[in-house]
Amino acid sequence: MSVSPEAGALVRQARRIAVVGLSDDPYRPSHSVAAYLQHAGYEIIGVHPAGGTVLGVKRYPDLRAAAADGPIDIVDIFRRSDAIPSLLDDLLAIHPPLVWMQLGVEHPAVTAALEAAGITVVQDRCLAVEHRAILKGS
Repeated sequence: MSVSPEAGALVRQARRIAVVGLSDDPYRPSHSVAAYLQHAGYEIIGVHPAGGTVLGVKRYPDLRAAAADGPIDIVDIFRRSDAIPSLLDDLLAIHPPLVWMQLGVEHPAVTAALEAAGITVVQDRCLAVEHRAILKGS
């Protein structure tokens, strides 16, 4: 099963991707996916309470701080499913066109709230893997 055509179009149009949970450990999926997306030409915005710099980009403490420097096209989430509700207020405040929850990450109630606000949501999918499939379909 691939992502919806709407989500695919949003990925093709996107320029800025906030990676929530961007790790400085190169062996963590958040790091490798962000590196892949950066190499693919996207501007990566790191979001992690530890701050610092990863992959040459500043990590912001939260999504609102990350969005202060400009609109975010995709929020790519590398957090456990039980942590997703803590992101809801920030997601609604910054209102990205697409929220992407990585493999193993799902939250039906948050997804319903985001979709009710007009935000497209993808759950339990890897953005790097789907990006390759979306490009093949272009």
